[in-house]
Amino acid sequence: MKRFLSATAALAVTTGMAAAEYNLTILHTNDFHARFEPISRFDSGCSGEDDAEGKCFGGSARLVTAIADAKARSDNAILVDGGDQFQGTLFYTYYKGALAAEMMNKMGYDAMTVGNHEFDDGPEVLRGFIDAVDFPVLMSNADVTREPLLAETLPKSVVIERGGERLGLIGLTPQDTDELASPGDNITFSDPVAAVQEQVDLLTADGVNKIIVLSHSGYGVDQRVAAETTGVDVIVGGHSNSLLSNTNEDAVGPYPTMVGDTAIVQAYAFGKFLGELNVTFDDEGTLVRAVGEPLIMDATVTADEATVARIVEAALPLDEIRNTVVADAAEAIVGERDACRARECEMGNLIADAMLARVQDQGVEIALQNGGGIRASIDAGEVTKGEVLTVLPFQNTLSTFKVTGATIVAALENAVSQHEEGAGRFLQVAGISYAFDVSQPAGSRISDVMVGGAPIDLEKLYGVVSNDYVRNGGDGFDMFKTAQDAYDFGPDLADVTAEYMAANAPYTPYLDGRITAK
Repeated sequence: MKRFLSATAALAVTTGMAAAEYNLTILHTNDFHARFEPISRFDSGCSGEDDAEGKCFGGSARLVTAIADAKARSDNAILVDGGDQFQGTLFYTYYKGALAAEMMNKMGYDAMTVGNHEFDDGPEVLRGFIDAVDFPVLMSNADVTREPLLAETLPKSVVIERGGERLGLIGLTPQDTDELASPGDNITFSDPVAAVQEQVDLLTADGVNKIIVLSHSGYGVDQRVAAETTGVDVIVGGHSNSLLSNTNEDAVGPYPTMVGDTAIVQAYAFGKFLGELNVTFDDEGTLVRAVGEPLIMDATVTADEATVARIVEAALPLDEIRNTVVADAAEAIVGERDACRARECEMGNLIADAMLARVQDQGVEIALQNGGGIRASIDAGEVTKGEVLTVLPFQNTLSTFKVTGATIVAALENAVSQHEEGAGRFLQVAGISYAFDVSQPAGSRISDVMVGGAPIDLEKLYGVVSNDYVRNGGDGFDMFKTAQDAYDFGPDLADVTAEYMAANAPYTPYLDGRITAK
């Protein structure tokens, strides 16, 4: 196992403060999802022309500059990541974790936690990434002892030194990662509260009194961890793509969000922001001040030229694939996370319609697409293969199978069971309509289910098309694992969607009320 002990930096003492107080700047990112190039306001690809006109955000080259500038403003800083560096663009499809490791090493990260998408290609790709980075990758709430690829490489916590003080860092990943990704059968995940408290107690016993949790568990879980543990000073979050801010009207909470004495931060996703939290500890290690704001990576941040050149070089093998125009969109197609994980969304209708159209001649009546599998919007005009792959980056294939109407209703109940958390299991549909009521308890929220214009028959066997991830139990859809006549090896979902758009060009997005919130 690697041993990590960072070089010390000079301690900044603010005029008028007691000499024993300790100041630290925590720079942080989360849910980067291979957005090495700048992104549009839709979190999708952004052309060079639009970037030159100041319409783009993020990208590794801007982050390199912003991180260097932020470190220069502070004599005492760390840089950490809240997970999900993997998956989301052709860069990941082609390079897996190698380019992420290269860029994170260049930026000088001190630690990161494992996100669920770090397991998308199993333990082997994650192990390759861990071996390539110059910093610890952490995960406290999982037992990896039976997985030989990870057993000696994934510490639960680590101590680093900065400014003459020891900082305890703890990693946290979603408890349902086995449903969200492909960690394999040798890894088990556990409750985050108990896992964090165990590491806090060990660190405290070792004399560490400044403890930071790197959590890829979502804003809601982070608040629970803060409330139900003792000794955690800061939680750097991820997974829910939450924008926390004191100035942005789209923020879901303040930056930081204080729960008791614990400061919680998160910086949206895709490299659009760099989080900057400034904290002060007294001489007993008590957090006495936490202030800051996520910094937007817009055109005012100058891109580092060497990094721009490296990303251009890395993109060369991808250009032929992604620049191919495959369709036209008459209007922007909304596929944003907040829409597709909560209600009927335009991109969900497009994808579900495309799935159903592809296999309708096989007797399939219902199409189901998990909202979490929809990763971006598409703007109006020419649509490239790269844009479609950014929306649907997971290389999922069409799966056809048969289940009863009762199983379909159970699946819809699962789909809305975590609606309040914005979970990716929310289902976009075609050939079927339904209503849900989140004021009711989970498991009793679905009503008015109609298939082909008629009420669903709970005993009838229906033909269904979904993606192979959902059919094999992803996002909690275990009820599909034992489906009849299952075939998981259909065409790639991105190809199916692109071909459907081309056949209906220019494609006009729409909503028709197939999903109703009561």
